[in-house]
Amino acid sequence: MTRILMVCLGNICRSPLAEGILQSKVDPAYTQVDSAGTAGYHVGNSPDRRSIAVAKKYGIDIVHQKCRKFDPSDFKYFDHIYVMDHSNYEDVIAQAQTLEDKGKVKLLLEEVSLGITEVPDPYYGGKDGFEYVFDLIDKACEAIAQKI
Repeated sequence: MTRILMVCLGNICRSPLAEGILQSKVDPAYTQVDSAGTAGYHVGNSPDRRSIAVAKKYGIDIVHQKCRKFDPSDFKYFDHIYVMDHSNYEDVIAQAQTLEDKGKVKLLLEEVSLGITEVPDPYYGGKDGFEYVFDLIDKACEAIAQKI
């Protein structure tokens, strides 16, 4: 079983999309996907309604996900930890205890060649930002699904 964690700031926009998108591309018998945020602003809440809507548009249901905060124990459980941007990367790496922990952390967009390394946070933007983020994440998750 391969265990993958997707991480963004609040776990309401980008990482829930990444969790749902990757889950739709892998066999759940062999791959487990979860998501978390580096900040605990929204713990226990559902994803942002705009993330839910864009996921639904593409046939992915993320409505039952609940936001949670990244915990250092996640290093022990997950094989791969994908973060959405450099700030999330630094926040997660700061909690690593070993070189093995650090080796599990990677920027999500490092999996594809798109000319950018960060998935932008669409929270303060409009609907188009969520479409753009979905597209970026979808391309990276396709590459991950092909690798595992």
